[in-house]
Amino acid sequence: MDMRLEVVVIPVSDVDRAKAFYQGLGWRLDADFATGPDFRVVQLTPPGSACAVIFGTGVTAAAPGSAEGLQLVASDIDAARAELASHGAEVSEVFHDAGGVFHHAGTAGRVAGPAPGHQTYGSWVSFADPDGNSWFVQEVTTRLPGRATSALAVYDSVDGLADALRRAKAAHGKYEEETGKPDPGWPQWYARYLADEAAAGQDTQA
Repeated sequence: MDMRLEVVVIPVSDVDRAKAFYQGLGWRLDADFATGPDFRVVQLTPPGSACAVIFGTGVTAAAPGSAEGLQLVASDIDAARAELASHGAEVSEVFHDAGGVFHHAGTAGRVAGPAPGHQTYGSWVSFADPDGNSWFVQEVTTRLPGRATSALAVYDSVDGLADALRRAKAAHGKYEEETGKPDPGWPQWYARYLADEAAAGQDTQA
């Protein structure tokens, strides 16, 4: 039985402020409903993600701002940073980790600049929402082989599919740069990229 991660609950102190922040980043508003003054649920989804975030009133007992290490994935870390900054997020410079595997907690182990050669899985930026819930963005240009997928991509609009194809094109371009030769099997590469994206919900590791 498939069990896909589709919602992460984050603790905030001011629901409307958090809603404005995440909508300002371009995240899709899926729901905002309340059954009374003590219960309100707001759900938003990052562009291209199969996993949404929920926050509100009465949805978690966690302290506001206590969520750490929430993670997004992008195919171009520089473009992702520029987009976040253009939407008002206080985003870090691009960095890679001294250990070269994952990032350390907080700002420990950070080395300025992207991973050498923009090695897939290796480059990061970080930012926080107004409460201090911390986010990382990881650059993934090529997925490691052998990753199981169980679903094909499904997109809810022409624009959604077009955006997905643009992401696939950008990722494939980096793949060809890394291999140093054109890839005649690009249709299959695109199809696998789109299927992996939908099935894995932008997961962080193979």
